[in-house]
Amino acid sequence: MRLDELDRRIVARLLEDGRASYAQIGDKVGLSAPAVKRRVDRLRSDGVINGFAAVVDPAALGWTTEAFIEIFCTGATSPEQIYSSVRGHPEVVAAYTISGDASALVHVRARDIQHLEQALERLRREDNITATKTAIVLSRLIGRPTDAPAN
Repeated sequence: MRLDELDRRIVARLLEDGRASYAQIGDKVGLSAPAVKRRVDRLRSDGVINGFAAVVDPAALGWTTEAFIEIFCTGATSPEQIYSSVRGHPEVVAAYTISGDASALVHVRARDIQHLEQALERLRREDNITATKTAIVLSRLIGRPTDAPAN
């Protein structure tokens, strides 16, 4: 699907405020509320917009520690096998296969260092994970709510 400039501006406005009304978005992009609704409906049906969600501050929920963990797996472990190994760990908020020596990179959030250590030990017990390398986040410099590039 090809997005035009108005679609991009609508998506950018929704990323800024997912609760904005069609009229508010229309005021920003120069369209009527019904025209914005039609475009948002099309963007949803085309899979550009996958849904709407509340963005919650993890610290407000008591999850103040985060880390990135490189995971090293046995042999030629597939992405599906890695997914199966990490998906059941509630501390894992994102996981990626990556280039380089590691098989995957996992983003983890925990209540504190002790909780992080427990989560790490549980990950290490997975059959196909042979080693890990952890980097604890000291401060977050940028934290955008989406994978979409900034305009």
